[in-house]
Amino acid sequence: MNKKISIIGLGYVGLPLALAFQKYYRVCGYDVNQSRIQELKKGFDSNCEFKSNKITNFKNIFFSSRISDISDSDFIIVTVPTPVNKKNQPDLKPLSIACKQISRYIKKKSIIIFESTVYPSCTENFCIPLLENGSGKKINKDFYVGYSPERINVGDNKHTLEKITKIVSASSSSSKKKVKELYSRIIKAGVHVCPNIMTAEAAKAIENAQRDINIAFINEISIIFNKLGLKSSDVLRAAKTKWNFLNFTPGLVGGHCIGVDPYYLTYIAEYIGVNPKVINAGRTINDKMHYELGKIFLKKIKYNFQELKKFNLLILGLSFKENTNDIRNSKVFDLCFYLKKLGHSVYVYDPLVKKNISNKNFVFKNRLDFSKKFHGIFLAVPHLKILKKIRLITQKTKKNAVLFDFKNSLSSTQMKKISKLLL
Repeated sequence: MNKKISIIGLGYVGLPLALAFQKYYRVCGYDVNQSRIQELKKGFDSNCEFKSNKITNFKNIFFSSRISDISDSDFIIVTVPTPVNKKNQPDLKPLSIACKQISRYIKKKSIIIFESTVYPSCTENFCIPLLENGSGKKINKDFYVGYSPERINVGDNKHTLEKITKIVSASSSSSKKKVKELYSRIIKAGVHVCPNIMTAEAAKAIENAQRDINIAFINEISIIFNKLGLKSSDVLRAAKTKWNFLNFTPGLVGGHCIGVDPYYLTYIAEYIGVNPKVINAGRTINDKMHYELGKIFLKKIKYNFQELKKFNLLILGLSFKENTNDIRNSKVFDLCFYLKKLGHSVYVYDPLVKKNISNKNFVFKNRLDFSKKFHGIFLAVPHLKILKKIRLITQKTKKNAVLFDFKNSLSSTQMKKISKLLL
């Protein structure tokens, strides 16, 4: 309990870390967002990952928006976002700001650990120079650096922080040992030590790139099967009876990981003169999936309403994946933009997103109080709360309206009970 750990960034990654570590160490949870700090001090988590009693019951954690409060830390763990810019290139501004802030308060022999996803070599070639320049100290002499990529699956209550094997590495043998010991206190699944920081960075980069590519393949064949008049779910159900068939389903690939991290890998690949054809192909397919699905959706509606040119459309779900309220990089926004651009009236319902969403491409509600009758419903994000209300939702449609369940989330029993359904 003598050692002090500071967590930089208290989002979906930082907060679980802070709450886990406070059981064994003194923890300072820092976030530049003062509103976030105030809500956490009151025991409220707007990300809905933790209930208030879990936050307020912890006594060894201090939440702050003053960077000076991280001083005297034995470990500083950085969990700031690493997005991409409009050109899909790494946006390292949050990481740069964090490094410059941290550099002013580096304690002698302390270890700075980065959890933010980056491209291989970023920690050593980008972060360490910033820390050295800002502090006037030298790596592996005055301080050390570690890397342990976050692997949290947002909204997943099964694969929680403690149950996911932790990858770690550091800038020296001694610091590597200390980083392993640190995470071993909270990670029940075990800690995997990489030979160097770049290996740990690369492991994280390919995890999400691999999923992106696999989903892209399923997305592509789902478009092919649709044109052939086949149900993708039927084909996949048959294919996965073979033991080595990888079970993926089609989807709108967004979020802060799968839809972003592959671009970090392609960036460094192109920088060293390699053309990452497969990775780029996967990104191209997934980035355009909202367009392909939008076309299929409208085609089905036009078949039922041939006399009309404009439709009232309801999109179910706004977050980037089911059973979470995280809307970062959600491809539902792109779907709405496409449908609105064609002149249709677009409405979005998501009971998990509690904040007010104002967007020129759609009207958002987290309650079922729509006055409109819809020509088509697009089940984009199958939250359990949405699936349980699907019969009530379909009552807000016009006769012969379309319910487009492209992920086949509804059971056969639900399908039979819904009268206004076209697949």
